[in-house]
Amino acid sequence: MIEMFDARIVETGRLPLFGFFVAFMITFVLTRVNVRLIRADVRWFRNVTTGDLHIHHVVFGVVLMLTGGVASLAVPDGHVRFELAAAVVFGMGSALVLDEFALILHLSDVYWTEKGRASVDAVFVAIAVTGLLLLGVRPFGYEGVGIVPGGGDLSAVYVAFLVGNLVLAVITLLKGKIWTGLIGLFLPALLIVGAVRVARPASPWSRWRYDEASRRYQRAVRRERRIRRPLIRGKIWVQEFIAGRHDLIPPELLQRRTETAERARRRLRRARTTARAEDRAAARAERKAAARAAREARSERSSRSSRTARSGRAGRKAGAWADRRAEARERRTDSRTRKGASRLRTRAASRRQTHRAAPEEEPPPSTPPTGRRPPPSTSPAGRRPPPSTSPAGRRPPPSAQPAERRPAAAPGHAEPAALDDRPT
Repeated sequence: MIEMFDARIVETGRLPLFGFFVAFMITFVLTRVNVRLIRADVRWFRNVTTGDLHIHHVVFGVVLMLTGGVASLAVPDGHVRFELAAAVVFGMGSALVLDEFALILHLSDVYWTEKGRASVDAVFVAIAVTGLLLLGVRPFGYEGVGIVPGGGDLSAVYVAFLVGNLVLAVITLLKGKIWTGLIGLFLPALLIVGAVRVARPASPWSRWRYDEASRRYQRAVRRERRIRRPLIRGKIWVQEFIAGRHDLIPPELLQRRTETAERARRRLRRARTTARAEDRAAARAERKAAARAAREARSERSSRSSRTARSGRAGRKAGAWADRRAEARERRTDSRTRKGASRLRTRAASRRQTHRAAPEEEPPPSTPPTGRRPPPSTSPAGRRPPPSTSPAGRRPPPSAQPAERRPAAAPGHAEPAALDDRPT
């Protein structure tokens, strides 16, 4: 093992690269263990803070990278130990920086979110590329082509080969095959496979050149579902086993959710306020309707009672008028009856008087010169003789009382004749 190490690493001048590789992997593993313990709230493991400011370990990584890079440039040739120390420092800083590659990419703290897996991908790519370099594999396969002996210019064949590999790598990366494109820089055969096969459905190449109804797009979707998704799930399992679960909500998504929840609360509060206002308005309308109905009922009752009272008063007045008319009729009837009775009594008395006293012959009346009718002649006893009527047409007197005596008329005036003595 030591002889192989000396032959493959030390004698080929790859010892600084080996130091970088080992320091990079150890620093990455220790960093992930530390942040996972901090996330689990384990005692003695805390974030580095200055007041309210959280200092990410990418800051320390940048400082170490600058230190190691400048030191490697300042070390004179032939000092392998100093070069190894500078490479180790540079590898430690590179691990710290790439562990927060997602933070640099998104300019947001997405370390434990789904976007934070980009940091683990970057670390794995760096480890893979460094391991291939340690194995002696050169990018673009320039070892097989080589440089023209005795000259400093690249051969035309190597330039063509290099351009072809670059074009294939770009096409492979545009088709969404990141790992195939990066490893294909060292193994050009992978670039040919990646450039020929169909692109991934979400890649820029698919958006530019594939129609969603085309056969190539449908084949890419089937291949993504059948092959790539199981591989991606396996890769995620390995990443989470090493680096921890990236299951937190991204800050921008959390902010959007917070804003959405706040808007929903505002809408709910506004809806509740509107509902309460509508309920109050409905209750107010109901109270007004009930009061209006009560007023109408009271007015109806009062109008009904007033109509009843008016009809009662009218009935009472009509009854009083009827009673008064009846009384007046009775009084008129009584007065007529009394008048008729008095007339009958007067007639009867006159008849009785006529039967008792013998009638005397009187001379025919002479008309006075003034044209007045002379007063009727009176009997020697001073009484007016009853009018002569046929005994056959008389009605029996109602009573046999004697007739009243009447005073003699003054001379020169004629006494008015009785009702029955008037000529008809």
